Amino acid sequence: MSQTQSFSHLQTEDTLFQGQLSCRQGLDGYRFSVDAVLAAHFTVPRPGERVLDLGCGCGVIALIMAYRHPTISCCGLEVQDELAALSEENITSNGFADRFRLVRGDVRNIAAVLSPETFDLVVCNPPYRKKESGRINPGYQASLARHELAGGIEAFVSGAAFAVRNRGRVVFVYPAARSATLLCLLHRFRLVPKRLQPIYSYPGGESARLVLVEAVKNGGEQMELLAPFYIFSGREGDYTPAMRALYH
Repeated sequence: MSQTQSFSHLQTEDTLFQGQLSCRQGLDGYRFSVDAVLAAHFTVPRPGERVLDLGCGCGVIALIMAYRHPTISCCGLEVQDELAALSEENITSNGFADRFRLVRGDVRNIAAVLSPETFDLVVCNPPYRKKESGRINPGYQASLARHELAGGIEAFVSGAAFAVRNRGRVVFVYPAARSATLLCLLHRFRLVPKRLQPIYSYPGGESARLVLVEAVKNGGEQMELLAPFYIFSGREGDYTPAMRALYH
């Protein structure tokens, strides 16, 4: 991923896929990380499917998916006006206006802005941190995106279950340490986990940092546990070839 200063001193314009995809985001506000990139690649949408990026931020997950899968249509739901505006800029600048729409709305009141069971695939990189945990970022935009200030994980799982069609798929990226909470909630909302992949910082390091989970609405109980994925080659190493490939 390369980075250049945008026309506004408050934003940067980051590029992926050798500059073929650009993503403008705030310089000081919430910025996407490898979590979003991992989520965007975890499942392969079928031709013509309708994809929802739930809590889309600057739109990076759906942007990546729209770029890689030119027959799908995408929708992003975002509650923050500044991030929603960035998503709209990114949709237009990348030429996706005909198949990527942005909806302003709160996941806790998703029925007010979206119809039920209208998406084939929902992808979500939700806020990870509880309201009372860790240092709250002084920037409200980043705080809202990273901490559960405007809806916790239950709201996002419920929203995904509302939006996805029967037998449709839902993908979450979430901290491994809180994976039990995610899995329990998925089951509660009839989203049955089918694929799970642990994400480690580097080989031989500490326990898994993240999990990627794909669930099917009203699916069967069988689940596939995938091999570990490593972000870095070592404690002080560069990205692994597998991680670099996600940006190219």
